[in-house]
Amino acid sequence: MSGLHIPVGGPDGSRTSHAESLLAPNPSPMTLDGTNTWIIGTIDAVVVDPGPADESHLRRLAGHLSGRRVTQILLTHGHHDHSGGARRFAELAGAPVRALDPRHRLGEEGLGEGDVVTVDGLEIHVYGTPGHSFDSLCFWLPADRAMLTGDTVLGRGTTVIATDGHLADYLRSLDRLRAAAESLEAVALLPGHGPVLPDPIGALDGYLAHRRQRLDQIRAARREGARTPREIVEIVYADVDPELWPAAEMSVRAQLDYLERL
Repeated sequence: MSGLHIPVGGPDGSRTSHAESLLAPNPSPMTLDGTNTWIIGTIDAVVVDPGPADESHLRRLAGHLSGRRVTQILLTHGHHDHSGGARRFAELAGAPVRALDPRHRLGEEGLGEGDVVTVDGLEIHVYGTPGHSFDSLCFWLPADRAMLTGDTVLGRGTTVIATDGHLADYLRSLDRLRAAAESLEAVALLPGHGPVLPDPIGALDGYLAHRRQRLDQIRAARREGARTPREIVEIVYADVDPELWPAAEMSVRAQLDYLERL
């Protein structure tokens, strides 16, 4: 696909014409291969999600950017696996940190819906996409027709609705991204975890269908007598690794809250 190159071997080094990823060494069932740190720009650069407070990753990132001036650090949201290393990397790069949540900013400027960040002759358009967390943002890179999605859409599997998120917001955000992918003719989603997705509409349709299916399954589990989130997990997520059941229970709680508000 024009402008898109996905190397064999996983997310590390994935790139479009103007963005590339470095993979943080924090793999887990929740973070997949690890956190994707995205770099945009070839002379000056913007860094999106420096990742966790892992000194080896932050120094690798700084070394990779040697010769480029980092103008800004942007956060898709404030969860530690994306933001934990931001303050330290800001020290290494001499750049401010911009985020929706003031607690994660370093500098005077925040970041929110409708903002446009410029670097190296490129524009980065900010989309407010709450749901996974209250402060989730996505970044549209028109030059590459690519959307950086943080944890709103992952390269594999589906996203947990965290305790600071809400399913109703998340469904609205997915609908918005689906409409944007179509109207903007997006060719790639660049996630915060996992590989690049070269079929944005297909990926978003899949996410929306999955959410509808899970809600139907939870309704059915309740009809069968399941009452607590744990009981629902044992029915609906029976084929899922039990190591992921705590995250599944978090999602079930979010879905029950959503259903109770309908």
